[in-house]
Amino acid sequence: MTAHYDARETREPAVREAELFSRLPNVLRGAMAAPAYAERLKGIDPAAVTSRAALAGLPVLRKSELPALHKASAPFGGFVPAAPGSFARLFTSPGPIFEPEGRQADPWRGARALFAAGFRPDDIVLNTFSYHLTPGGFIFDASARALGCAVIPAGPGNTEQQFELIEAYRPVGYSGTPDFLKILLDAAAGSGRDVSSIKRALVSGAAFPPSLQAEIKARGIDAYQAFGTADLGLIAFETEAREGMVVNEDLIMEIVKPGTGDPVAPGDVGEIVVTSLDPHHPWIRLALGDLTAVMPGPSKCGRTNMRIKGWMGRADQTTKVKGMFVRPEQVAEIGKRHAALGRLRLVVMRQGEADAMTLRAETAAASDALRDEIAGTLRAVTKLGGNVELVSPGALPNDGKVIADER
Repeated sequence: MTAHYDARETREPAVREAELFSRLPNVLRGAMAAPAYAERLKGIDPAAVTSRAALAGLPVLRKSELPALHKASAPFGGFVPAAPGSFARLFTSPGPIFEPEGRQADPWRGARALFAAGFRPDDIVLNTFSYHLTPGGFIFDASARALGCAVIPAGPGNTEQQFELIEAYRPVGYSGTPDFLKILLDAAAGSGRDVSSIKRALVSGAAFPPSLQAEIKARGIDAYQAFGTADLGLIAFETEAREGMVVNEDLIMEIVKPGTGDPVAPGDVGEIVVTSLDPHHPWIRLALGDLTAVMPGPSKCGRTNMRIKGWMGRADQTTKVKGMFVRPEQVAEIGKRHAALGRLRLVVMRQGEADAMTLRAETAAASDALRDEIAGTLRAVTKLGGNVELVSPGALPNDGKVIADER
């Protein structure tokens, strides 16, 4: 596989960046027609938001906030300017969070992810994501049909009926979780059913460790991973290069320090924040709660968009210490108050029968006075006392973790 879905995938990065940020002001104007965005972006001049630096000055909307916001102002929390009836389908996800599906072709931007995984027009695809209330099944269904594939809307479970469909229609492609693909293959092997028509897969929604990747490959299926959410659809996807994931077109991705909206240094692990350019249903700096890091340079497959390492854990590391919540944004606030500090990690443990915490802080200017100042800030910000340990720059892992609960 060497072809690309379209010429946009191989544009010069500067050309793509200029195009995205030329569209952003109009998207912001449209978003501000919705009451919640109008309030959050009050005083913002959309015409001035034409760069990553300007975008980073806008407030972050955390996905973890959405259930309460949607409950307070049903169904979309005041963040969607269009009426619910203007969409094609209306879904719910655990939380609950309510999501609309647009009427345009490929509303979840997934066709190019399937193409990168080897799917082609006229392929038959067995789609085993759920079609019941949640958008998963429809995300992959709409994406495959936009590519020109025929879709078997199988959903998960009921392997006997799945075997009948596979033997009758002979699908070449599979979309679903990697776990269910293994279940399907194991059940087929145990019952003598023929599922050998399936040669490629796009999997998502669950971990796909190297051991399972090797097993699926050994059984004759070339499987690729995609990263997506029920809010945004397909965000990034694996390509034939097998080096991280390429960010989808029409999205602006930022990687920020957990608990903040501040971009991390190049290559550092941080939280994924996405801005979409759909004027009908815009997302402005939606913080997903997932960690990743940007990989340098373009992909060997020829695609030139940002590459990420894939899913690297959760950014929401909130924990309780002595009955009080301690949050990543509090750790970030400590860093803001002391310019000499680099990475920070708050380690929570048990000493005897009591909670205790130690703030490990990178600095090139270690001193007893600085340690005492940071200890005072730690108490002021968290309302809890703790030890402070100053370490040399680079001593803490680059994994995005700012609170480590070791109890």
